[in-house]
Amino acid sequence: MKPIPFSPPRMDQKIIDEVIDTLKSGWITTGPKVKRFEEKLTAYGGHKSTLAVSSGSAGLELMLRWFGVQEGDEVIVPAYTYTATANVVVHCGARVVFVDVKDDFNIDVQAVEKAITEKTKVILPVDLAGFPCDYDELNALVQRTEIKSKFAARTENQKMLGRILVLSDAAHSVGAVYNGKKTGSLTDITVYSFHAVKNLTTAEGGAVCLNLPEPFDNEEIYKYLRVKSLHGQSKDAFTKTQAGAWRYDVVEPGYKFNMTDIAAAMGLVELERYDEDMLVRRKHIFDAYANSFSKYSWAQIPEYESKEKISSYHVFLLRIKGISEETRDRIIQDISDNGVAVNVHFIPLPMMTYYRQNGYDMKNFPVSYDNFARVISLPVYYNLTDEMVGRVIKTVVEAVENNI
Repeated sequence: MKPIPFSPPRMDQKIIDEVIDTLKSGWITTGPKVKRFEEKLTAYGGHKSTLAVSSGSAGLELMLRWFGVQEGDEVIVPAYTYTATANVVVHCGARVVFVDVKDDFNIDVQAVEKAITEKTKVILPVDLAGFPCDYDELNALVQRTEIKSKFAARTENQKMLGRILVLSDAAHSVGAVYNGKKTGSLTDITVYSFHAVKNLTTAEGGAVCLNLPEPFDNEEIYKYLRVKSLHGQSKDAFTKTQAGAWRYDVVEPGYKFNMTDIAAAMGLVELERYDEDMLVRRKHIFDAYANSFSKYSWAQIPEYESKEKISSYHVFLLRIKGISEETRDRIIQDISDNGVAVNVHFIPLPMMTYYRQNGYDMKNFPVSYDNFARVISLPVYYNLTDEMVGRVIKTVVEAVENNI
């Protein structure tokens, strides 16, 4: 029987045709399709401006550096996330302050409040598996008088904001909804990822969604970030191709974080059909898993819809009640041996060698560890047929019941 992969991207004729059109256009790096993709993302998310970048990680680091995060600063990060979320803080020379998560895998706002010090510059929540964090609570927290009084601004942008920045890692949650608003418009700044395994892929890529309050001019910040994301060069390659426009300046030592038109071509196709096609299929798979596994007393179904929140249905995080990490690993091995690829999202960062050796102790994050020890990420992707979903369910049930 043919193996079921975990998360292959959808590459159909529409995407192929759009990429070929880009190749034939003679413009394959940052150009007109990137700009169109940015405009459509802004309209889709309902935020104020969008910068397309080379990866979600690039977008996070770019915005930390824009805000002036540096040595001596602290950034609050959930212990349960992918390493990119914390690595970008380390790159800036700042200290990562890990806090625990809740049962829904997302950052615990009460733990965030306890972790805030005079050194805190940014809170970096993560919409794990596509389910939005508690943004109303986070946004209200950073506005509280006693929290703002702790904030020690070191840069002009920090002085202008006058409080801790909320920078959302929405790598999983393009299209998710919180209180009627889409991800992108839920807090100060949001960063998407369009990596190959994401719902909306451009192979590699990401986007910065600017939604800063007054007196910030988000469009002016976008223009500045385009320069900063392209070596600090005052003109991009597309602008320089215009007649007589070859001369440019370098206004700062920037980064090489720009998206290409080839990547944007894929994104344009996927965004156009995202809500009515991709999310519909992914929700169907989530519902099938939830309906089937809810019949078993050992299954803990992930929360993916509530009165306030609707997931982007990125990863189905099935937990098995009352098991150890070792039992979970045996179950995964059984599932894999029977031709179904599953995964674990994620190993908490305090368990990783780099962070462990830098003084972080997993014992301080009990909910994160409990979630990790019992979770199995199931396949969810557009071309996963109903027959394949049924096979995944059968294989998982048999593996669990053979090991508990």
